[in-house]
Amino acid sequence: MTVRPFSQPLEGIIPPLATPLLDRDTLDVPGLERLVERAINGGVAGLFVLGTTGEGPHLSYRLRRELITHACRFARQRVPVLVGVTDTSVVELLGVSRHAAEVGAQGLVLAPPYYLFVGQPEFQEYLSRVVPELPLPVFLYNFPALTKVVYEMDTVKRMLDQPNVAGMKDSSGNMTYFHRLVAAAKPRPDWTLVIGPEELLEDAIFAGGHGGVNGGANLFPELYVALHRAAKAGDHARVRLLKSVVMDVSENIYHVGRHESSIIKGIKCGLRCLGVCDDFMTEPFNRFREPERTRVAQLVERIQDRLKTVL
Repeated sequence: MTVRPFSQPLEGIIPPLATPLLDRDTLDVPGLERLVERAINGGVAGLFVLGTTGEGPHLSYRLRRELITHACRFARQRVPVLVGVTDTSVVELLGVSRHAAEVGAQGLVLAPPYYLFVGQPEFQEYLSRVVPELPLPVFLYNFPALTKVVYEMDTVKRMLDQPNVAGMKDSSGNMTYFHRLVAAAKPRPDWTLVIGPEELLEDAIFAGGHGGVNGGANLFPELYVALHRAAKAGDHARVRLLKSVVMDVSENIYHVGRHESSIIKGIKCGLRCLGVCDDFMTEPFNRFREPERTRVAQLVERIQDRLKTVL
């Protein structure tokens, strides 16, 4: 299969979009449109649907296809739409990938299959079979905390030889690993290297990365875009100022609840407080109730006030 690759890296912020829901299998379509517009108007470089923040693995395949279709329609090719296709079933992975290509997505994001443990040689063979079948450029997704499998450096170097592999998102939080990625990717100047944890965004840019796939950009896209630009410009004073607001989001909105799910709950609750979309969560999770909702609303208002002074 011939795939037209990206000719240059994607530079900037690519929000991992939350998935607005009305119930367990009903998309909040007007909410999704508002979310897409908010991100694009905030200056993002692309959109990533069906990622971790989008609760992708918890959605039905019917709903995944509907989400992809609407996201591409709302984006109107103003920015690339990347689609998470990670799955334990190769048949379903390929089906969602083909649908994404048919409705206008520009790239696919592929993490290792989760649940059953995969040895690295098995993983390399899996990639050698699956990647050539994918109809769009592929971005590797390293998130061992959730998948149990790391894209080891030997595997990454093998993937650098695949012309339809366009880059990598690293959510390991390991900056030594990220530096090794930057060094390994030098023979591929078209490769995109982006980081997931927003707390490390400027570190990744200073290391030679191209941007971030940061959940907080659902709420405040202009903040993350501004931090990326300041880091690219080497404006350390402005980086410190903007980073303090990013850490306000991370240390407060993401920690309102008691569980790991508080990050996605906080983002979705914040979007509801901003009037963007509903905050229904996929099961087994549930949306925030009082007093958490009131607390998130207070934090969102405070951060909005801070942004008036820094943007």
